[in-house]
Amino acid sequence: MYVDSCRSGKYVRHLLRENYREDGKVKHRTIANISSCSPEEIAAVKLALKHKDNLAELASSSSGQVALSQGYSMGAVWTLYQVAKQVGIPQALGSSRRGKLALWQVLARVIDQGSRLSAVRLAQAHGACEILGIQEPFNEDDLYENLDWLCESQDRIEQRLFRRSHGEQKPRLFLYDVTSSYLEGDCNAFAAFGYNRDGKRGKKQIVIGLLCDEQGVPLSIEVFPGNTQDPKTVSSQIRKLAERFGGDEVTFVGDRGMLKTRQIEEVQEHGFHYITAITKPQVESLMKRGLIQLDLFEQELAEVEDEDGIRYILRRNPLRARECAATRRDKRHTLERFIEKKNKYLEEHPRSHLEVATRDAGELCKKLRISDWVEITTEGRDICLRIDEGAETKAGRLDGCYVIKTDLKAEVCSTQTVHDRYKDLTHVECAFRTSKTVELEMRPIHVCLAPRTRAHALVVMLAYRIAKELSQRWVSANVKVQEGIDLLSMLCVHDVKTGGQTACALVPEPSARTRKLLDLAGIILPANLPRRKIRVATRRKLQKRRTSR
Repeated sequence: MYVDSCRSGKYVRHLLRENYREDGKVKHRTIANISSCSPEEIAAVKLALKHKDNLAELASSSSGQVALSQGYSMGAVWTLYQVAKQVGIPQALGSSRRGKLALWQVLARVIDQGSRLSAVRLAQAHGACEILGIQEPFNEDDLYENLDWLCESQDRIEQRLFRRSHGEQKPRLFLYDVTSSYLEGDCNAFAAFGYNRDGKRGKKQIVIGLLCDEQGVPLSIEVFPGNTQDPKTVSSQIRKLAERFGGDEVTFVGDRGMLKTRQIEEVQEHGFHYITAITKPQVESLMKRGLIQLDLFEQELAEVEDEDGIRYILRRNPLRARECAATRRDKRHTLERFIEKKNKYLEEHPRSHLEVATRDAGELCKKLRISDWVEITTEGRDICLRIDEGAETKAGRLDGCYVIKTDLKAEVCSTQTVHDRYKDLTHVECAFRTSKTVELEMRPIHVCLAPRTRAHALVVMLAYRIAKELSQRWVSANVKVQEGIDLLSMLCVHDVKTGGQTACALVPEPSARTRKLLDLAGIILPANLPRRKIRVATRRKLQKRRTSR
């Protein structure tokens, strides 16, 4: 690598170039045009390249006038920025200051999850401004205001990403599912009590709906109040398909219990098709009608069709069947231990009331939902447990069984294809799992206002697209995304100082492990980066305005 300088009249151009061999011939290629650098900076680059194999000699050869020091971290930001460009996120956000601040929020979410304040502190250690081209300093107030802009621009951003990834060939199948995320406080505009999928009783929550294409790539995310039922979230997704994402032949895939009669009618009103599953009571209703028989579940994959042309695909999952049977046994043993404990107490305390102990056992039986095949009786002062073996067998006859429902014709979509497309909902579940846990940490949600909550969810969705891409590229390295990012964060620039002033920031040769991750991700490091000019700082007294965000 060398600096190629050439003078043409009063103009001088400086190119950073390198030699390489191809088919036995020596060729040259230009890495960067550094003509805009000052003469001092160019001289510093030439001096650094001259002594690149011995940095100690660089300092000694300059009589103490040139010094090297560790600069800002660049490996993680540079890698994520390049991957984001390949995905199309910077192009979707735009090149304005607001777009670049939004991009930094996305990258910061992947590097180290936290609040807007933590994103500012992260920019102090990483080359956010230098790599992303942010020309002015910012603080956490700027990032909170940036969330308002993100919310206003969400539809446009999602549409740009969709066009970049799919072009004119719109997907024919869309996956949709919902989840919930609990809140530590109750100041959020969407906070409400509802069915908590996180098992956090007494916590208010928000409901989040995620629309993906058939490959599981997120297309749109939406936030609902925490008490919103799953079917109530479907209408807005159908409108998105009709107005923004959908084509002529669209199939909407939703989870069990989400697409009910009204939602199915709405899907069909737009000329779309659907794939969903039916609940256990609905399966039993079909069995009473004689449309399906129990022995059909013993086949690998069975199908029946009713008189309206609705197809039902039947299957039993043996693993799930064993899990259900084990759960029933555990519930039975729990009740037996409880009754044994009560009988011992009744024996040791003659004045205790048998009716109270029997009532407690009955309430536990109802709570465990096994009262259909368990009966609690008394003999003297003992509580007895009677098991109806026939009823227990009947209760477990549908263990592991599920039925998929669709209006797609057999000549359009085979039985196996319908089954596989429904199972593709695991892609959405994977996105929720990654977004809600330690990798991206959607919670805790450090915002209160509705627009900023929506924008926070959008930031997490965009960060997931980058993390998903990196995970696919690093699969052979057997490394988690967060582990790889932590390793890349240790790659820092070398500040070359002449006369006490930073002349340039050189990118050092990465370690072997870091080089492997960069190669797998298809990332090429630059020879140098802009020196740090912008100082990012945080504000101090935040407690006064925290509830207004």
